[in-house]
Amino acid sequence: MVTLRTPAELADALPYLLGFKPEESIVLIALHGERGRFGGRVRLGIPERAEDWSCVTDQLAQCLVGGCERRGDRPDGIVAFLCREPRAGESGQQVVQHLRPLAQLLRTSCGALEVPVFEVVCISDGRFWTYCCPDTHCCPPEGTPLLRPGTSVLAAASTYMGVRVDATQSGIRGRLAPWTVGGAVEQERALDAVSLTLIPRILSEEGHDTAEETLDLARRVMARLADAPPMPDTSAADGRDDRLIAHDEAAALIIGLQVRTTRDRAAAWMEGATAPAALRLWRALARRCVGAYTEHAAAPLSLAGWVAWSLGDLVEGQEALDMALRVDPEYMFALLLHRACNDGMDPESIRRCLRSKDKDSETLDNGALDNGTPDNGTPDNQSPQAESAGAGTTGTPPRRRRPRLPRSAGTTGSIPSDNTRPSGGPGAGPQSRRRAVRRGARKSR
Repeated sequence: MVTLRTPAELADALPYLLGFKPEESIVLIALHGERGRFGGRVRLGIPERAEDWSCVTDQLAQCLVGGCERRGDRPDGIVAFLCREPRAGESGQQVVQHLRPLAQLLRTSCGALEVPVFEVVCISDGRFWTYCCPDTHCCPPEGTPLLRPGTSVLAAASTYMGVRVDATQSGIRGRLAPWTVGGAVEQERALDAVSLTLIPRILSEEGHDTAEETLDLARRVMARLADAPPMPDTSAADGRDDRLIAHDEAAALIIGLQVRTTRDRAAAWMEGATAPAALRLWRALARRCVGAYTEHAAAPLSLAGWVAWSLGDLVEGQEALDMALRVDPEYMFALLLHRACNDGMDPESIRRCLRSKDKDSETLDNGALDNGTPDNGTPDNQSPQAESAGAGTTGTPPRRRRPRLPRSAGTTGSIPSDNTRPSGGPGAGPQSRRRAVRRGARKSR
């Protein structure tokens, strides 16, 4: 057992408690018993607009406390962290002052649920500050330098147990973010061309044929990726995977995966020798959802999150699902997976659904993911996505009470539909055509 006694040790412990280094984040961690045993935890990006802070803190507090109560272990206290790096021309001290009202709102929201916040730590620019200690001798206004990574007792214990925290949110998201340079223009042109030819076929009687073509193409590309030897450098490996997939191939797969039944069949590649190649393919396709096709990334991002989670990588799974909900907050597949992941659901129950012989008769959006998770109402697109990490994860708050999803630093909101053109027609925008595919696929079942 490792005992943490000071804010410095708490700040050093945060990456080990989450499994990655948080950025631009609010983190709440439950404490249990007289010794303050760590329990459930939730994380959410810091909203840009201060007027969103009150709603977000209320929801995070309800998410953490409610999740712990569902497991029969109501927290006795909470420790909170605010992580944000200074912007251009900003100092760490200015970050602390800017976030001070947010720290107070966290304490008020948790207090309203009769759970005290014992400590709120702000981490910025290689230093930490505490909002709960007025003594400038132990907590100076200029902040206290963070412990050198790897030098604490917790770091030594984690290293001994094989726990690594070298991953960062930006690093994980960088592997899934759409191209902005390089072949982005050519890829968007390929998506335009494939949309004009493939979408009418999907909406016609040939929909079944296009589904088989999409899955066959995916299998061929996955075999190509599997034949490429592994590389330790993730950036170089992703670049090589990108070169192994032609623009027209990526476009055909991205458009084809917009059909729910096709996507669900592809989700069955979640274990065994097939899963690593599938994860590489879904990452690559998410990177190819460029320009006006950003919203199309919801499908490959959700698949990447599901396969990563199924393979045991909870951190990448949650990040990918969060990105899917950022580009399309209404995407039910991602909503249900995100909720199941946060509620600590065993992915094996989902695997059983995908292995069943009649899995093609019902899409996962229509209930297969709801096993073991309570229904709190019809999902909507006005909810911040609270994430949890590590063992003892907590669930998301009731969806009917969530506010509109705020725009956070480094994230993008959903792209509105192009309502000036006929939906699904040759001149329709990418989002209109995508929704036409959804409607047509539903009518065809």
